[in-house]
Amino acid sequence: MMEVKTTDKPDERRDFPRGHLEALHLTGLDFAVATFEPGWRWSESVGPIAGTDSCRIHHNGYVVRGRMHVRMDDGQEAEVGPGDVFVCPPGHDAWVVGDEAAVVYDFAGGMAESYARAG
Repeated sequence: MMEVKTTDKPDERRDFPRGHLEALHLTGLDFAVATFEPGWRWSESVGPIAGTDSCRIHHNGYVVRGRMHVRMDDGQEAEVGPGDVFVCPPGHDAWVVGDEAAVVYDFAGGMAESYARAG
């Protein structure tokens, strides 16, 4: 069975300090559009909601707009920006770089399923 949904009408929206997530749930795929405003940092904006020291979600992402810096728990770091496709395993902190909101599409499913929900 084919399914088609539009990001203009997400199935749900989750707000958190300095950002929000809009999720679409399809058979075999949870897709999220996440918007992170300048000043957003996972450990400050979502960490208190999740109740963990670092993000425990696996991300398969595509950056539409803005820039983000990611620091893994093991110290590895990377910066992603428009047009970048990335895979980020659990165990990281991230923050917006600069004064433009970051918009990220996440295809992993974990973000749309459990991101910014109390653990």
